Amino acid sequence: MLSVGPRPRHYIHLMEEERIALFIDFENLAIGAREALGGMEFNFEPIGNALAERGRVVSRKAYADWSMFSDARQAMTRSHVELIEIPQRMGATRKNAADIKMAVDAIELAFEREYVTTFVICTGDSDFTPLVHKLRELNKKVIGVGVKGSTSNLLPPACDEFLFYDNLAGVDARGSTVPTSSEPDESPELESIVTTTLGGLLRSGQGEVLASSLKRAILRKDPTFTEADFGFRAFGELLRHLEEQGVIEMSEGPGRGDPVVQFPATGTGEQGAFEMLRSVVNEMSGSNGPVVLSGLKNQMRKRQPGFSEKKFGYGGFLQFCKAAVTRGLIDLDWDEQAGDYTVTAA
Repeated sequence: MLSVGPRPRHYIHLMEEERIALFIDFENLAIGAREALGGMEFNFEPIGNALAERGRVVSRKAYADWSMFSDARQAMTRSHVELIEIPQRMGATRKNAADIKMAVDAIELAFEREYVTTFVICTGDSDFTPLVHKLRELNKKVIGVGVKGSTSNLLPPACDEFLFYDNLAGVDARGSTVPTSSEPDESPELESIVTTTLGGLLRSGQGEVLASSLKRAILRKDPTFTEADFGFRAFGELLRHLEEQGVIEMSEGPGRGDPVVQFPATGTGEQGAFEMLRSVVNEMSGSNGPVVLSGLKNQMRKRQPGFSEKKFGYGGFLQFCKAAVTRGLIDLDWDEQAGDYTVTAA
């Protein structure tokens, strides 16, 4: 009998890859790109490149009446996309035929090909939301792709991840507005997204938080999140930027390139914010009598305009103050007459 040795390492890596099935509502994307992006023609290559970074695409299908898209037919064929013909019919009837055929094929593939782990649904049409829900019930990861200006608000939250075609590398979105680094709320928004998610993961008591786990949790909260919107090429680069700002700290994790993420213990981080809180309470107590919680945050922002408890993972200012009570820095007492908490230095 032949002895079967261990599987080659390259085979193990291959089986660990995401296996992706791609379904394209071509008319929705083509018309959406033309109308929302300054008349530009739809180009499949940016989608293909984005998916290549996420796994191995084992099935590619695009649905349309291809007599209406003769130029695109050749380009899609060169990209090894199977073209599913939806015969010419009138108005909504033709559209419904394409939608139904695409949904039926996706569900059929989900049952027949168990090795397919990820379904990519390229459309902005909310009619596909039930399909997304059903695929997720079948334990499939679902990535949506759509043009920002023509994507229903209902579709992105239903997906595990949603990529706006406008933002993909290689798309010249001439008709879209690209955010610039001069926007004043860009950095606070970024800090809030990362720190509130990190705080929630730490409070869940699941142990150390890895960068990969943090990214997955952010995508569960906001499937449209992408570090590219903030000018970063990778999530690790974004985390290094926040570490330089003193917002987070990173240390070596169990896997290469997947560090442990935590909040700073000292300095300008959380401890510095607690010290500032106690100092502000001391100052206000000496001049204005009892300090009430409702005006305390504004006083802290006068001293440090960029202050936000969300940078440290707290869901609200009251939660931040209760953490300060636990650390023995202040006392909180409910005042029935004032209808607010009074704050005193401990």
